[in-house]
Amino acid sequence: MRRSWASLAGAILLAGTPAAVRAQEAPFGLSWGPLTSVPRPSMVDREGTINPCTTFHDRPTAAGGMTQEVVLEVCKDEGPQQVVWVSQSFPEDELATRYGPIYREGVQRYGLPQDDPRPHTVVWPGGRTLLAVRPVSGDQKRLIMISTGDRYERCSDAHVVATGHRASLHTSTLLDPDEPGPR
Repeated sequence: MRRSWASLAGAILLAGTPAAVRAQEAPFGLSWGPLTSVPRPSMVDREGTINPCTTFHDRPTAAGGMTQEVVLEVCKDEGPQQVVWVSQSFPEDELATRYGPIYREGVQRYGLPQDDPRPHTVVWPGGRTLLAVRPVSGDQKRLIMISTGDRYERCSDAHVVATGHRASLHTSTLLDPDEPGPR
């Protein structure tokens, strides 16, 4: 079933409410649900067949003490197909406290993860979810979670035709800053 932008934004808005726990699950413990209004993201971009809608931590959809930003990638024909959550940076000595609960939630939902070839990255293939730890500066770290929809590959195929690169190039540059970005 294709999900609309309003439903995805509703997922984020409902995340903090008790009723959301009983609603249909969405990525990162959010819930899909109806909305009467959709909050504006901080910025919307367009490249080829994808519209990334970025919301920074000062907006309701990305509220939370750990959140730096949330990016919803909306594909032209498939609708929302990727949610990227980026934590605020924190000292390395807080890594276990911040990583542990998210990792345990992933294990509870999807079972034990597989190691990814990238360092400090695990993947739950059945949940189409990735969790990574990345250095920021000094002893600072950042968590990144990425969840993809079941039509993401189709979206990426169309993106190749429009731009010459796979849609996953955008998140690979986030996960590996040494990767060359899209041109």
